[in-house]
Amino acid sequence: MSDSPLLVLIVFAGAAYLAKLWLDDLRAGRGGDPNPKALPGATTAPLAAVLAGVIGAVVLVGIETAGELAMGVSEEQTDITAVFLLAMIGAGIIEEVIFRGYFVVTGKGRTALYLSILGFSLLFALLHYQYYVEIPEGGISEGLTLVLDSKTGWSLLLLFLNSLWFYTVRFFKWNPRHSLLPCFAAHIASNVAVFGVKLAQGHVTGLY
Repeated sequence: MSDSPLLVLIVFAGAAYLAKLWLDDLRAGRGGDPNPKALPGATTAPLAAVLAGVIGAVVLVGIETAGELAMGVSEEQTDITAVFLLAMIGAGIIEEVIFRGYFVVTGKGRTALYLSILGFSLLFALLHYQYYVEIPEGGISEGLTLVLDSKTGWSLLLLFLNSLWFYTVRFFKWNPRHSLLPCFAAHIASNVAVFGVKLAQGHVTGLY
């Protein structure tokens, strides 16, 4: 994603509006007048589920960072600006509604649920093309380069594992209503932790 301030603000505003719609559906359900077309997972969740989601997400960022340091590739991270944090937070809402909300098969038994989680987690990882596709400065018209190396493989593996974790915090037994709230918290915590790592390693280059 581009770190253009305008695009970042558009993404964040879209995420904020989506969060408002989700909260409206949550309040309607709690008030006894549920929206028949409510967004998925618009239910409450125990605090323990939210905390577990956040802790697991931060641990995964720690594992990813440790792996990059062990491979000596931590300096190969992309640089971002501080304003890009808003897009990262927004992505934690938008991607959760799409993937953990809609991109999953429920009501068809455990096998269908687990297979859909695996398949959509793979899709989730592959859609983050910036980890394995290089775009020339002149744009796509100059051709794309597929990058297959240890850093690429490690990044894609951690994206896959993160997706599995986000699905887990929605469908595990300590989130009995299958709320998306722990997923939002976990994904945002993960992205904020990634930003923190980049900041500590000197990959945040300025405000915007």
